[in-house]
Amino acid sequence: MNRTDRQITSNAPRAVLWDMDGTLLDSSKYHWQSWRETLAAESYELSREKFASFFGQRNDTILHAIFGPHYSASDLRRVSDVKEKSYREMLRAGGIVLLPGVERWLKRLHAGGWKQAIASSAPLLNIEAILDVLNLRNVFDAIVTAEDVERGKPDPLVFLAAAEKVGVVPSRCVVVEDAPAGTEAGRRAGMHTIGVLSEHSALQADIVVHTLEELPDAAFDDLLDGSQPS
Repeated sequence: MNRTDRQITSNAPRAVLWDMDGTLLDSSKYHWQSWRETLAAESYELSREKFASFFGQRNDTILHAIFGPHYSASDLRRVSDVKEKSYREMLRAGGIVLLPGVERWLKRLHAGGWKQAIASSAPLLNIEAILDVLNLRNVFDAIVTAEDVERGKPDPLVFLAAAEKVGVVPSRCVVVEDAPAGTEAGRRAGMHTIGVLSEHSALQADIVVHTLEELPDAAFDDLLDGSQPS
């Protein structure tokens, strides 16, 4: 790449695509309580181990894993709606805070002209509730949810859709994720990846940290500085 090509590339739009739960914030206690209560009403006793095994997946995937592949579409919608309504009520009543380093990076990237999008398996109403509670709507340029794509992570579709929404090519995107399926989806999308070790002991990503506070000031810029995603 010659000097002119590098200058053109460096001026091209760039984006950070954020996972939500475990990356921006931790609302797992509300998910645990709402899933446990909702499934108890369906005569299913949810264990902590089972919850941990599916946390972060799409609701249809979770419910098919619990009740079998032939669980009806109407029951999927009914149980999922009850669970998510309960989750939002708990969230609004109990509140939520951003994880360490997140607020600094959201503001720093926004001020630096980066596009930012949420790319999550969560329903849109949940994401909107969180953004309202945290007063963060103005930070994000796009939201892509489970309702927008046919396949969940590790399929790259959610990140590719988010990149398209903000008008940034995949190679100029950085995915921030806390789950192996998410970092894999980012890699498969042809994007740079940052892994946050909130729930998992190891992640395959370009940069891996325990919290975003550990990232050096130039971390996001350096990922795009003439390198290709790994």
